[in-house]
Amino acid sequence: MNHPTDSQSAHGGLALAAVGLGLRRRDGWALRNCDFELPVGRVCGVVGPNGAGKSTLLALGARLLTPTEGELRVLGEAGDTPELRPRIGFVAQDRPLYPGFTVAETLRLGRELNPRWDQDLAQRIVDQGELRGKARIGSLSGGQRTRVALALALGKRPELLLLDEPMADLDPLARHQLMGALMAAAAEHGTTVVLSSHVLAELDGVIDHLLLVRSGRVVLAGDPDELLDDHRLLTGGGDLAQLAGHTVVESRSTGRRTTALVRTGAPVTDAWESDRPSLEDLLLGYLRSPSTDADTTTHSKAAA
Repeated sequence: MNHPTDSQSAHGGLALAAVGLGLRRRDGWALRNCDFELPVGRVCGVVGPNGAGKSTLLALGARLLTPTEGELRVLGEAGDTPELRPRIGFVAQDRPLYPGFTVAETLRLGRELNPRWDQDLAQRIVDQGELRGKARIGSLSGGQRTRVALALALGKRPELLLLDEPMADLDPLARHQLMGALMAAAAEHGTTVVLSSHVLAELDGVIDHLLLVRSGRVVLAGDPDELLDDHRLLTGGGDLAQLAGHTVVESRSTGRRTTALVRTGAPVTDAWESDRPSLEDLLLGYLRSPSTDADTTTHSKAAA
């Protein structure tokens, strides 16, 4: 765990703090009634199906959108605070870069616009992809453009780095290289990294904080290990009525055999085999759960 700096202490050790956060679009609510806290220095995975509200949440964090209701404090600041911009890095799904610029010109733009620019880091990320400095952005593949966008974001040396589906169009080697660069930045500089993904395996063993978004609501939030310890995966031929002391997140029956994901409560009878769920078990259980308005968010304690 990274020790908080003076800057981190100034905003209470929280990179993001949402209270009653909501954003309404013409066709309905993209996010509603979201409450969560993300401590600084964490690598946070934002997980959920397509259309759940993940991109909206990241855009709110980047101050590209304004909430309809509630509040999202970013690095301790509320509202559209201009001083936040140098402290936040954001890579959107469409990787907005100037197609007529070369790779070298794009990095030079990053150097001119960002006072804490790390040219060595940005250049290293570009070089790992064997990208020519004279290559036009418009001539690059989707994965190559992603690499340049991540080089810009990391070279900025932000305190908070927001990445919307950053690995979606990368090959396995590029994913491994860039995930390593993200982890190194988080470890060395205390950078808070928030990355969205709908590929659960991509995040297992990487993240140390989790936000599960479904139907515009944050239904699960906290340290993955703590969340896993708070749940059990029960398998057996018992009656669900025997689980009255537990909160049943989701259950499935195949013949006489039933599998249930539950929040821990009273001890279960011998009719059930009890195991700690995997991260995939936990996330899929909540995503398959029929609950909607009854969704509640699980929080871990914010770490200083």
